[in-house]
Amino acid sequence: QVHLVESGGGLVQPGGSLRLSCAPAERTFSLAMGWFRQAPGKEREFVTAISGNGRFTYYARFVEDRFTISRDGAKNTVYLQMNRLKPEDTAVYYCNAWRGPNYSDQGPGDYWGQGTQVTVSP
Repeated sequence: QVHLVESGGGLVQPGGSLRLSCAPAERTFSLAMGWFRQAPGKEREFVTAISGNGRFTYYARFVEDRFTISRDGAKNTVYLQMNRLKPEDTAVYYCNAWRGPNYSDQGPGDYWGQGTQVTVSP
C-alpha cells in the first residue's frame, strides 16, 4: 500500500496560478504518478501524468499548455504547476500513482491521495 500526501490547493482568482505537490509517505520505487480532478456533479477526470523517470509526460486536452507536471527524484515528489486558471478548473484534485514506473492510459493507478480543493473565483 502506498499513501500519497498532497498539498497546495486553495482559492485563486481567474488568471492566477497554484502549485500542487504530492509525495508518497513511504519509501517507494519511482512510480508513475499523476493528477485527476472531480468537479461537483461531474465524474473524476484525468488531468496529467508523468513517468517514473520523469522523461514522459501526458496531459488532457483541456490543459491547453496551462499546466506543467514535473518531479523531483531526490525528494520523490511530483508537482503540478497550474497557470492561467479558469473558473472551470475548480475541482478537488487527486494525486494518483501506478504500481510501476510506466503510465497507463487504461485507467487510474491503484493509489490515491486524499484530494485537495482548488477554487478559481473572482
